[in-house]
Formats: sequence, C-alpha cells, structure tokens
Amino acid sequence: MKKESIYKLTITAILTAIIIIMTFIPAIGYLKIGVLSITFLTVPVIIGAVSNGPGIGAVLGLVFGLTSFMQCFGIGPDSPLGTLLLGISPVKTAILCIVPRVLIGVVCGFIYKGLSKTKAPKIVQYAISAISAPLTNTILFMGTLVVFFWKTDVFQAEVLQGVKISVFDFIITSVGINGIVELIVCSILGTVILIPLQKAVSKYQITK
Repeated sequence: MKKESIYKLTITAILTAIIIIMTFIPAIGYLKIGVLSITFLTVPVIIGAVSNGPGIGAVLGLVFGLTSFMQCFGIGPDSPLGTLLLGISPVKTAILCIVPRVLIGVVCGFIYKGLSKTKAPKIVQYAISAISAPLTNTILFMGTLVVFFWKTDVFQAEVLQGVKISVFDFIITSVGINGIVELIVCSILGTVILIPLQKAVSKYQITK
C-alpha cells in the first residue's frame, strides 16, 4: 500500500512538472492561432487520469488550469484573449481557465474506470478515454466563454470586432481546425503513451 502511494505521488509530481514545462515552453504546450490556441496540456492530464484515477486527473487538471490562468497576468506565454477577459471579470476568467480543466481529469478518469470493467480491448479503452479529454476541454471552455462573456461590450468589440455572428457560428468557426487538431493529436499521443506505461505498471504490480 505504501509503495502504491509513493508510485502515485511520483507519477503525479512528474506529470505536474511536465505540465509546467509545457506551459512555459510554448512551442511544446501550445499552438497559437489568432486569439485562440490549440493546447497539448491535456496529454499529461489524460495519462494521470487513466493511470491513477479521476482524483489524480482532477489534481493535474487543476495544475493545467492554474497555469492557464497565470498566462492572463502575462506570466508565461502571451494570452491576448485571457488578458482581455481578465479585464472584464477576474472571477469569471478564473472559473473559465480552471474549472473546465479540472473536469477534464475527472471525466477522463471516470470514463476509463467504466471502460476498464468492460471486455473492450485496452487500446480502445485508452483511445476513448484520451478522446474524452480534449473534447471535454473544448466543449466546457467554449461553453463557459460564451455564457460568461458573449454579451459584454468588450468581447463584442475586441474579439468579434463588431461583426454580427451567431453563437453557433462563432463556436464552429473558433473550434473548427483548432478543435480537430487538438482532438486528434492529444488522443493519439495519450493512447500511444498509455500503452507502454500501463504495461510497465502491470509488470511492476506482478513482480513487487
């Protein structure tokens, strides 16, 4: 039991460090497209949630969310959208940055937990769990963004630049390529990393 706790703590610490490194080396963690960006920080969250459960997934999601919120203050990579939203409402911006990211780990962890009880091949379990993370991130982030900021004058003027567009069209346009690339890359990377990792964990559990 003690060894298992140490193992989980070690994996969590390593993945936390990876999230921080990816955040402050933008070429690794983010791909900027206009005011929005494609993030690959869901990958460490996926790995933690699947290998150690939704609780650890939530912790890693929190780290991801906090680093995202820090960028709104100019700490780390530039976040023009984050800085803009921070000026409208710091509290709502904090919720936007943090809550969806925490839920990434929770959703991914519980999905894998449920799938692990089925007879589905492991690679399918990993793939579906991995896909759920960027999908959850995109849906919750964009949904929260629209609910909190869509009707504000600043958002209409600075983000939409006065162009009359429906909420649906804005989400489709914004998510479009960003969401597809993020979904594909993160789900593939998550699955590819989880296969050998889980094999190594299983071997360790058998031999310890």
